[in-house]
Amino acid sequence: MPNSLDASNCSRFLKALGDPLRMQIVECLQDGPKTVTEIAEYLEIEISNASHHLHVLSHADLVMTERDGKFCYYSLAPDILIRGSAKSPSSLEFGCCRLELGRKKQNRTR
Repeated sequence: MPNSLDASNCSRFLKALGDPLRMQIVECLQDGPKTVTEIAEYLEIEISNASHHLHVLSHADLVMTERDGKFCYYSLAPDILIRGSAKSPSSLEFGCCRLELGRKKQNRTR
């Protein structure tokens, strides 16, 4: 019986998203590119920790980087991100499944 599910590709995405901080990074990147410093500040974690999680997401092809001078901006991969509207949330489309992201929290408590 042929398998229409690309299990290895799907599991790569889901494994990368299996950490709560990485899910929060995806939430942070929903509304556009950010530097590692902006992401670390949003999550209230060390830059090195944010950088590690961004590397994992990048290795799974969920996050892309773009250099602008001395700054490196991280964004969700455009071929995976489906931007939401006022009535529907953004989602990540993996081909095998879709992950709805919900609404980004506007104010984080410090």
